[in-house]
Amino acid sequence: MANEEQLKILLHGAEAWNKWKEENHGTCIDLSGADLRETNLSDVDLCGANLCGADLSGAHLNFAYFNGANLYRADLSGAYLGHASLGAFLKGAILRGAHLYGANLYRACLKGADLSGADLSQTVLVEANLEGATLTGCKIYGISAWGVKLKDTKQNDLVITPSDQSVITVDNLEVAQFIYLLLHNQKIRDVINTVANKAVLILGSFTPERKIVLDSLRTELRQRGYLPILFDFEKPCTRDFTETIKILAGMSLFVIADISNPKSCPLELQATIPDYMVPFVPIIQEGEKPFSMCKDLHIKFKKWVLKPLEYDSLDTLIRVLDDAIIKPALEKHRELRLEKEEDMTIRRAKDYE
Repeated sequence: MANEEQLKILLHGAEAWNKWKEENHGTCIDLSGADLRETNLSDVDLCGANLCGADLSGAHLNFAYFNGANLYRADLSGAYLGHASLGAFLKGAILRGAHLYGANLYRACLKGADLSGADLSQTVLVEANLEGATLTGCKIYGISAWGVKLKDTKQNDLVITPSDQSVITVDNLEVAQFIYLLLHNQKIRDVINTVANKAVLILGSFTPERKIVLDSLRTELRQRGYLPILFDFEKPCTRDFTETIKILAGMSLFVIADISNPKSCPLELQATIPDYMVPFVPIIQEGEKPFSMCKDLHIKFKKWVLKPLEYDSLDTLIRVLDDAIIKPALEKHRELRLEKEEDMTIRRAKDYE
């Protein structure tokens, strides 16, 4: 339970409390279970205080300091915490509808905390632990959310726009900043359009012999106004590695995959080709054999997977780059785009009567 003497001093207001705390530096602060509902404690220094289970609902705590404080299961619902410093232990805290505008939650522990409907606009959440927390309906315009732990966090209906603009919601804290910038920053939209219209993903092995081929393709594509992205094909087949290729492929105009003498089965192509209607152009050195699944991929997905292009030398490959690689890839891209734009036809049962 709370130390009654300390609680009495605190209820006299922030000025009296801060003076007492300064004069009693190092004293253990125990305000656990304290009833501080709707009290005005703006600018109060509660650093290091034990506030476990304290009721701070509706309290005015703007510019308050809670660094190192223990707010485990404290009730801060509806509290005003604008610009407060909350580098604190807030596991299981109730912060429903709390006003946390501009608060500093750097590395704060908010595991299992309930922040539903809270105003987190312009708060600092860098490296905060929000595992298992509830953020449903939070206002998150202008937040800084780098390195946030979000395992099992409920993130529905996050409002990314300021109060004077039409409401736009997303369901992921980490992408919220990107979505807002995408909607309001012409330069970012231009970058994305440039990538979508110019990017060419080049996959292959970075062995000395193969790297010469890949670098030459990159140089030639760059000279033709494309944005080549070179990716080492021969790395361990981990989930992150495969997902990276899938992301890059999904952003590309077309993909060139050098399948000459792969040291490992190119599982990345098998994982990527079925999911993305992006033109794939396999190339292979004369005398090499395609990996076993290459034929099956072409048969199943021939709408966007071209037949492997065999070449006898780098010079030959560069000479035919426009006619044998770029032109067919762009034709496939146009066909796919037109197919995506077509309206779906509807069959009518009566036509079969």
